[in-house]
Amino acid sequence: MSRRRWLWIVCWLAMEVLAFPAVAFASGNDVGSNVANLLKGYASDLYGGIVAIASLMFLVNRRYTELALFLFASIVVAWLVFAPDSIAHAAEGIAKQIFG
Repeated sequence: MSRRRWLWIVCWLAMEVLAFPAVAFASGNDVGSNVANLLKGYASDLYGGIVAIASLMFLVNRRYTELALFLFASIVVAWLVFAPDSIAHAAEGIAKQIFG
């Protein structure tokens, strides 16, 4: 191999080694956030399925008032679990109105 070609290969490898971490780490900064969003999506689908199955049991037994109460409670629980920021904002607004 000629000396000039060897020099080009070394320069190319040095450039790849120096440029790779910047490219690799730039796209992976939000790994925790991405995993959290993925798990949140899975949890919401699973929760919706469980609520649907339980709702079917109420419908089959013709317990409509208990179904309405169960659906209201499941919506409140889902709001508390899947949207804690909006809960905090709503609680602050209520506290400001009550306590001035």
